[in-house]
Amino acid sequence: MNTQIINIKKDDQTVCPATWSLSFRPLIAYLKRRLKTEKTMKREFYRYLLEKIETEEALAKTLDVAVLDGHRETLELIFTILTPLLADEKELYWALSTPVPQQIFFSTDLMYDFIKNTETSAEKLENTHSISHEEHQFTFLYNMIMERLYSYNTLSDTELTFSNTNKDTGLRQYYRVNVDTQFVDITYTKKTLPKLNFDQLSGIGQNEKELEMLKQQLPLCDFRFDGFTVLSITDVSLQYALDGITKALVNHTYQQSAYEHIIQSLKTLTGRADIDFGLLPFLTVNDKPVFDTTESISSLLLNAFKQFGMDQEVFHQKFYEYRKDPKPLFFNGMTDEQMEEMPFMEAIRKYGIKSYSILPVTYSGQTVGLLEIYAKAELVLDDNLLSKLSRAIPLLGQLFQYHIEEFNTKMDEVIKDKFTALQPSVQWKFNEHAWDFLHKNKNQQLVQEIETVTFKGLYPLFGAIDIRNSTTERNQALREDLKIQLDLLSQTILQLKEILKLELLDKLLFNARNLIEKINTLDNSLQENIVSEFLEFEVHPVLKHIGETQPRATQTIAPYFHSILPETGISFQHRRTLESAMQMINTTVGEYLENSQKELQATYPFYFAKFRSDGVEYDIYIGQAIAPRIPFDTMYLKNIRLWQLQSMAEVARLTNGMLGQLSTPLYTTQLIFIHSNQIDISFRNDERRFDVEGAYNIRYEVIKKRIDKAKLKDGKERLTQPGKIAMVYYNASEASEYITYIRYLQDQKILLDDLEELDLEELQGVNGLKALRVGINYGFFTAQ
Repeated sequence: MNTQIINIKKDDQTVCPATWSLSFRPLIAYLKRRLKTEKTMKREFYRYLLEKIETEEALAKTLDVAVLDGHRETLELIFTILTPLLADEKELYWALSTPVPQQIFFSTDLMYDFIKNTETSAEKLENTHSISHEEHQFTFLYNMIMERLYSYNTLSDTELTFSNTNKDTGLRQYYRVNVDTQFVDITYTKKTLPKLNFDQLSGIGQNEKELEMLKQQLPLCDFRFDGFTVLSITDVSLQYALDGITKALVNHTYQQSAYEHIIQSLKTLTGRADIDFGLLPFLTVNDKPVFDTTESISSLLLNAFKQFGMDQEVFHQKFYEYRKDPKPLFFNGMTDEQMEEMPFMEAIRKYGIKSYSILPVTYSGQTVGLLEIYAKAELVLDDNLLSKLSRAIPLLGQLFQYHIEEFNTKMDEVIKDKFTALQPSVQWKFNEHAWDFLHKNKNQQLVQEIETVTFKGLYPLFGAIDIRNSTTERNQALREDLKIQLDLLSQTILQLKEILKLELLDKLLFNARNLIEKINTLDNSLQENIVSEFLEFEVHPVLKHIGETQPRATQTIAPYFHSILPETGISFQHRRTLESAMQMINTTVGEYLENSQKELQATYPFYFAKFRSDGVEYDIYIGQAIAPRIPFDTMYLKNIRLWQLQSMAEVARLTNGMLGQLSTPLYTTQLIFIHSNQIDISFRNDERRFDVEGAYNIRYEVIKKRIDKAKLKDGKERLTQPGKIAMVYYNASEASEYITYIRYLQDQKILLDDLEELDLEELQGVNGLKALRVGINYGFFTAQ
């Protein structure tokens, strides 16, 4: 033990204004209390120490640190009572200090040597806190005052953490200083202790304003601190290292600097500067590893892969194998046998590495990355080293998982910004382009445009379910509603004439009745324009003015304006009824197609896009380009064509079965366009949809848009008819394939035995089209 005095306060620090006196009076009081309650053998030890202090009269008074060297035996007894009985003083950082910690007067040799060595060495102890020693001392003293005299726990951390470089390992070590104040008495030297507003206090030392407020309301010179403090230092390097990883986790920081800090924390955790670490989160695009990111620079494996090269397919294969069966791998000495087992080890050996190990990092049971451990000398990962690292693995798992989630979020943001909501069948292609976009524009001020997503050599299928005579039905609903509105208007004007003498009302009434008579003969678009202009520019301004200026007329005019509310008014009831019926049909058809195509995706992935008009149209594209990893065969094309024909029959059955539920009977027609040639499609970023590429392919789009109005050659009959499926084609070979499907479905009693082979009239810019048409056996579905 050492009795040499160590001055904690440095010359360049402000003298603390608090008054203090060094004494053992609080310890004496403590021993007397324990003698009254202690029943064990400790009682005799307490008695002996108390008598020892009281015998040495100087120790019972206010002391000067300079005289304590002559009381070593008593100080050692105090050390014994204040430390665990079995503790070895050679292993303890422990000391006694003045009540306001400024001078150490008794310490273990380990504590004395530690402080003196750091004072004389070039490497000083560095305060890891953001506040100065002076500010910390003020905070420390005010915390004592608040707890002792105001029974207010500030929850502020008064422990200090220091660091220095270990001369043997070259690593930073971290130490926490704890000050035990139980043997310090605090006295307020004035008459009455000031009252405080505790609502203004949230944590002393956490807010400079609060500390300044206390300095003004409770000056330290008004308090006296009597007794001594017990100082202890704990090596918290392991916890500090884990806290460093946790900090990166909480702050969600995954930049290169954060990973470098984590690697340094791992070195501190293990206490080995000769070991290096690599961090490799599993970032994937379409289940393929992508590592060309800033964060992957922290991985030796990836750096070796980039610098010395490796077959990418071999690397991906090893990645899949490892993720499927993750386990620790240890390569010590870098033997030729190990090189054959793991081809990438040759690239690592070129870095001069003699020992390389991999530990899988998991999160919720899933492998999310790797922790690499390597050195330029042969290294044995013993249980002690692995035990220390095991404390960090769960934190790394969370860190990697958050990193993966952030990476996936960035990918989704690019896709949503540059493209649109996507189907799984083509999502992989957009993922690749999104990754390429992020990679190319990383840290670039001038952002490059994202490349166009293109699929080549696809087989197209087109289908349309249209509501028969939907335009006619809309026009009829409009006429009926206009009649109701004009009739209500006429009644309203007649009632106003009884209240007001206004010649203009007669003219409005004449025009309204005239429109009622002509409404059935006017062209649909013309009649709506004429009526709208009459109501908007002639009628409504007059009625509104009368309603605002003539209170007697308000009740007369109100029913008319209620009647023209689109959501509830009687003047829109026919249009609402029609739209409701059409919506019911479109919803039923749309849900059936969505559910049915999802089941079909299991056979071979394809792109499916559905559009609504006065019915439902859809595009399907299938081919090798949609799913490069799955070999494509024309049997998948034939299967989807058979599904298309059968699904059209099912759609017709569904809509026919709804006739009894609809207030307005509506029938549907079913149309298929057969196109055997492959086409290319590209995603138009501006319109957020796929479109065909090339002049020949554009012709396909043109025909699609025109065949719904096609008529039979030399006749006026429309090709599409309720209760039938129409199939338009160019070549006889295309028809032959579909005829085999028709024969099959006829045998299944799904289609009627009334197949027609038809020629179509010439469309604008399109001639030579032919068609098949066959009836649907509703009786079969009824039997089902």
